Parts: sequence; C-alpha cells; structure tokens
Amino acid sequence: MRDRPTLVLVGGFLGAGKTTLLLRAARLLHDRGMRAAIITNDQGGALVDTRMAAAAGFDAGEIAGACFCCRFGDFVAAARSLMAVKPNVIFAEPVGSCMDLSATVLQPLKQLYGAQFRLAPFSVLVDPQRAAEFQRPDADPHLSYLFQNQIAEADLVLYTKSDLQTQPPATIHQPPATPREARLISALTGEGVSAWLDEILNGRLRAGGQLLDIDYARYAAAEAALGWLNWEGELRLDVALTPASVVGPLLERLDAELTRAGAPIAHLKIFDRAPSGYIRAGICRNGDEPSVEGDLLASPARRHELVINLRARALPAVLDEALARATAELPATLRVLRHQCFQPSPPVPEYRYDKISP
Repeated sequence: MRDRPTLVLVGGFLGAGKTTLLLRAARLLHDRGMRAAIITNDQGGALVDTRMAAAAGFDAGEIAGACFCCRFGDFVAAARSLMAVKPNVIFAEPVGSCMDLSATVLQPLKQLYGAQFRLAPFSVLVDPQRAAEFQRPDADPHLSYLFQNQIAEADLVLYTKSDLQTQPPATIHQPPATPREARLISALTGEGVSAWLDEILNGRLRAGGQLLDIDYARYAAAEAALGWLNWEGELRLDVALTPASVVGPLLERLDAELTRAGAPIAHLKIFDRAPSGYIRAGICRNGDEPSVEGDLLASPARRHELVINLRARALPAVLDEALARATAELPATLRVLRHQCFQPSPPVPEYRYDKISP
C-alpha cells in the first residue's frame, strides 16, 4: 500500500450509516499508524458529512452538485489532490440515492487510473430496518428500485447498526439479486469494523465484480421522487445555548412540520458548530429517535454555524415551507449563507462500461 493509496468506495441508501462508518474506520486506521482521507458527495452543497469529517480531524474532499458518476473527472481530481497528504486509504462516500457505480465509477477507475490507485471491493451498507420497510407490499416503488439495485451491485453487503438488532446475516432476508454473503457491522460500537477493513484491504477480493442493466429513465424518475434540501446559516442567539440545545429542538420541530405536511423523511441531518464544540444529529424516518455524535457537554455560546441536509418524499416547496416554520422559532438573528431546495436532475455519467475490467 506504500506505492499508491487504496480507494474505498462505500455506498448505501440514505441513512444507512456511511459517514459514521467511514469516520470510525479512519480512526481505526490512524490507531494502526496509517493515514486516511475522505471524499464526500452530494447533489447539492453545504454538506453535513464534510463538516463532520473536518471536525473529526481528517483531510476531506467534496464533490457537490452531482454524483461521482456525473462528476467523475472532479472525483479523480479530488482523490489526486488528497494524495498530497500521503494517505494510505481514501474513503469515498457516494450520494445515498446513487446506483450503477460499478459501471460508471469502478470500471473507469480500474481501466484509466489503476496505476495511481488501488481499488478496494465495493461495500454497500444496508440498514436492516430500511430493508424490511422496502420489502413490504406498500413500499415506495421508486425508492425500492434504488435500494434493491444498490445492493445488487455490491461486492460486499454490510448490515449496519448491529447494535440495534441481533439477527445474524443469514436470517435477514436479502433481495433475490443478492445471493452473496453479508456481514454484520456497527459503526457505533465498532463491531465488525476492523474485520471489514482487513477484508477489503488485503487485496484478495475482486473490486467491481458486478454490473447492472439499468433503465436510466426509471433511475431518473426514482431519484426525482425525492425532494432535496441543503441549507447553511449563521445564528446569533439572544441567549447563549449549547449546540445540543439548538439542534435538539430544531430537529424535533422540523420532524413535526414534515409529518404534519405528510412528507416521509428519507434522511434528515443537522450539524451545529459553536466555538465550544460541535454536534450532529440525524433521523432516517419521521418520529425516529435521533442518532447523535459530537460533544454533548459543549458549553453554551451565542454564535453558531448551522447546516441542514434533508431528503424526503415530497416536493421541494413542501420542504422549504417546513424549514421556514421550524427555523422561525429559533431564538436568534439568522443569516442564511446557502439555501438549495430541488429535485435531482437525471444522471448523465461521464463514462459507462459494459464489461468488467480485470
């Protein structure tokens, strides 16, 4: 691994736990005396994931405005730029609604940049609760299409959040297109993370071993079924509050507004940084108990930097209205730095290979 870094792409549906896993894995590599960097990706700008990587002390690149496949040249440029810090491993996290990555990213990497990067097997994370939801007869057909195809092109399937369930992989139903063995993993407790790293970095497993037959019109319609909101602002609070005291009530209000509007949440993340520390909280469905990372004991402050990333099954206007209602109750002077609300454009990959490269 000394001559060239290993690129590790980790996919999975929105809220599967990709960023949490990559940060845990990067810390574990650091403990082994290795250096890791991270490339984040989103359809819009102002990314919670990039803020989290930087707050955790890791070098990070960001591809915003489209997925890796549609910005492949920028993705490679970001990976090359990170080589300046001499990483052993570069983790890359595609957009949570993206699929067909083997044909549009993995195969081009092998063909065109094999001399510059090693390529690890493509791992796809699966939240078992989300898998159960998409297997129900009333599951959203658009989102189920994305979910099933993401799993079908995996070299490795990782069932995440094993701290919340105890079933072994063999007893959790997998899609028919995925007969491969699955692994249990928990980024929260660290269960299975070290073994996963050993498996993907030892060079024994093939990278990009699956190719899909994708209907791109259906793919575009499935992505456009989601409304996308990325927002960034500065708060000047009337009374000093901790990051947790800002994020907790705001997340609760936004969840309530979206529920009232009949907008099913696919993923909602809020990141708050104050001079005293940072916190990130997220939910994957309406009414969820939030997952929280950061410094819950950070002291109160009046100045806060706030980033919100929301993906929900609703029109952008519905998300905008919910956000406006939720942020209107903040006890602060608010300055909006970035506000994007949209439905993703149809994917147009720079490359798409129809054969598996060696």
